[in-house]
Amino acid sequence: MKITARDVPARTTWALEQAGVHPLLARLFASRGVRHVDELDDAPAKLLPPSELKGALEAARLLADAIEQNQHICIVADYDCDGATACAVGLRGLKMLGALPGQISFVVPDRALHGYGLTPPIVEMVHAKQAKVLMTVDNGMASHEAVDRAHALGIQVVITDHHLPVVNADGQVSLPLADVIVNPNQPDCPFASKALVGVGVMFYVLLALRAELRQRGAFDAANQPRIDSLLDLVALGTVADVGRLDANNRRLVSLGLKRIRSGRMQPGIAALFVAAGRDPVKASSQDFGFALGPRVNAAGRLAEMGLGIECLLTDDVGRAQELAQQLDAINRERRELETGMREQAEALLESLMPEDEPPPAIAIFDPEFHEGVVGIVASRLKDRQHRPTFVFALGQDGLLKGSGRSIPGFHLRDALDLVSKRHPGLLKKFGGHAMAAGCTILEEDFDTFEQAIMLVAHEGLDPSLLARQISTDGPLETQWFTPETASALEQTVWGPGFDTPVFSDAVEVISQRLVGTRHMKLSLRVQGQVRDGIWFGRTEPLPDKVHLAFRIGLDEYQGRQRVQIMVEGLADA
Repeated sequence: MKITARDVPARTTWALEQAGVHPLLARLFASRGVRHVDELDDAPAKLLPPSELKGALEAARLLADAIEQNQHICIVADYDCDGATACAVGLRGLKMLGALPGQISFVVPDRALHGYGLTPPIVEMVHAKQAKVLMTVDNGMASHEAVDRAHALGIQVVITDHHLPVVNADGQVSLPLADVIVNPNQPDCPFASKALVGVGVMFYVLLALRAELRQRGAFDAANQPRIDSLLDLVALGTVADVGRLDANNRRLVSLGLKRIRSGRMQPGIAALFVAAGRDPVKASSQDFGFALGPRVNAAGRLAEMGLGIECLLTDDVGRAQELAQQLDAINRERRELETGMREQAEALLESLMPEDEPPPAIAIFDPEFHEGVVGIVASRLKDRQHRPTFVFALGQDGLLKGSGRSIPGFHLRDALDLVSKRHPGLLKKFGGHAMAAGCTILEEDFDTFEQAIMLVAHEGLDPSLLARQISTDGPLETQWFTPETASALEQTVWGPGFDTPVFSDAVEVISQRLVGTRHMKLSLRVQGQVRDGIWFGRTEPLPDKVHLAFRIGLDEYQGRQRVQIMVEGLADA
């Protein structure tokens, strides 16, 4: 691994310090592109206005008409955490804004039975509920046939999504003929945050709907419903969907975390914290990404996402706790399945990866793989091999369902688009983002896909991008190795586009021992001071003197807090 240090603009760092920002945080923020202290202000008034989100005002008018006319509104969700939280935000928000309990409902596709997104069979399910308005959350941008079917049945369609639209073979963007589309990534949308995820889009539609109803005299500004009470759900979905944390997304997550830390959260969120063994008073974005999010996602992977959505919807504390425990049990099953499948995939990789010249991309399939965890396994293999990686499993419909994860510098969804143009008919479905994408192919076409994605990767990936490297924040001064600093770092919102701080330094390894079966417990001398350390997932001993990349965190034992180094990587000798 090559360890590099980020550039730190000295003038910006100084200006942030002068504005009252902690000296270490000022350095970290400046190196991540923050230029003014106002960018760190998470006041609700600093959020981008919903009027700038194309389609939001039109959606608000359509939904306001539906509420006033007592028309049934059905939300079509997605089966991941973003879709689940977006669905819960939509249903809770519509109820707060005047929709009657029997006027709103939801449908969520079964991953194995229905596949992804709004399809004609899902439209029939919505029609059976006698809905007059169908609103998607976190899906719909590729649902041309389904939207046409809905219109044929007399159903209005509002698409709220954040995925990239379909691009035809001639390079033209193709949008479904929905009544309204709300998506920051649709053409001609001026909304500054293109990183808004599905739950964020839904939250903005509710803000626009509240403004519309206020104009219609449903309530005044002093008595309007508190849509900000849903920000705990918005924060969870944003982090769980690995949304890039630009300034607007950071504000959404920060506002949600503040509510949770103060005890103001949905019963389901509180129950998930208990099930995960986490303390909501100390809630961090890490809790969303590694504790709550996986438990909600597990329902969509191995069971059905209705469980996760109900957990986020119920106001019954006992029922929330019961559902959270069910989700926790499903997540444990998911972890066991993932571990076995990852080991199987790694064994398969060993026979496929020549050491002298490994391929620029990876695509693997085994008939025993489970389609519910292909994305997680692809992510693990990508991290280990540092290659764009696709993992395929056989779906119930007999087609191969593939999930891919990428590395910086290689846009996975665009790569699939190029494959589809070079091999018309190969991809039955595809979609996604730069770092994560999926596709469906015939089993007999797997070899063709493998060769096609490798060729695209070979053409589009500079060899330097395939070398493992980690950007760090350089050495951490001795004065900042304190519980207070570690706590301040944990309380700050970090994530994609605003990376978690990783430091680096030359250290002396005083002692090391294996704990459990997979982790290395370390005693390290850093800048003359002895520090406790741990390297999760490391079993090989370290040299006596090394250059390490590491994070710092709090290790609590018997009521005492100590700063612990968590090793992220070792520089090449």
